[in-house]
Amino acid sequence: MTDLSTAIDAIDARGMLHDVLDQPAQLGDALWRVESAAITRHESPGGLVVCGMGGSAVGGDLAAAAIGRRALRPLVTVRGYELPPWTGPDATVLCLSYSGDTEETLACFSAAGALGATRIALTTGGALAEAARAEGVPVIGVPAGLQPRAAVAYFVVGALECAALCGAAPPMRAEIEAAASPLEVLATEWGAAAPDGSEAKALARRLHGTVPVVHGAGPTVASAWRWKTQLNENAKALGFSSTLPEADHNELCAWERAGELAPMSAVFLADDGLAGRLRRRLDLTAELAAAAGAVTVERVEARGQSPLERVLSLVLLGDLVSVYLAVLRGVDPTPVEAIERFKRSLDG
Repeated sequence: MTDLSTAIDAIDARGMLHDVLDQPAQLGDALWRVESAAITRHESPGGLVVCGMGGSAVGGDLAAAAIGRRALRPLVTVRGYELPPWTGPDATVLCLSYSGDTEETLACFSAAGALGATRIALTTGGALAEAARAEGVPVIGVPAGLQPRAAVAYFVVGALECAALCGAAPPMRAEIEAAASPLEVLATEWGAAAPDGSEAKALARRLHGTVPVVHGAGPTVASAWRWKTQLNENAKALGFSSTLPEADHNELCAWERAGELAPMSAVFLADDGLAGRLRRRLDLTAELAAAAGAVTVERVEARGQSPLERVLSLVLLGDLVSVYLAVLRGVDPTPVEAIERFKRSLDG
């Protein structure tokens, strides 16, 4: 059996685990970077439109989950080349691109400018930063040298702060600052030096060799999507996300025959804020997946006092599970060669 503690350094040669465990420290740095951008407070009756792809876009989803019912105006995430047709000059458009060269995000940046919407860019540089500075658009800088998905805290904080700046959500700076300490505790509890039976390592072992379906409900839907994408990019493993209650209206039929296709596992992300009916659905769906022959059925509870703490706890745990699963599979979690090959083919 692979000893995770000793295998990490050999397989994770480029330090993805270090970047994941740095998430608590990223929160304070992200706040400083937003403040340094000197963005003018403004009212946007049209709300906040967050444009991005992949590890950048998920920041908008996670921010919306943390804001929850405290939202004062629409807050949506766009993954693609076009803004929603209802977007107008009364909206704020936040363009997230780690590289600054994401073509879909650049298209949305241009479209927002043509509409006369307020724009903000969050990036390390590239064409996005160049265009933004040329047009007098504020740029929130992000430290270079990371994989985009490893900069998740910067994207979450950026989206939260921009939501507050445009009136789409109440100010959450105090909640962001308070989240760093408990997240640091969890990083120690689940980190490289933790026992092999610690939650993140044990969960990675149980999911190893299976195709996980990660279920979210209410405030955990965005976290389930993050788990799915991290399993894909870090562990290079197929994994899927599913949303309750929608899954109870279709996927239950598939679970009855899932074992014929592959060894399947089911993960359910829960939160104290789940409404009674959603919690009941989560429990029943887990029971049905187990009865249908899922190799393992896992219930994961978010940790923390505030909605943001709970969102970030699930992000940290899922990221660590994906890195430990990569180690168990013997693959370096950092490079994403298939994505790079596809980009070259697209440009060619």
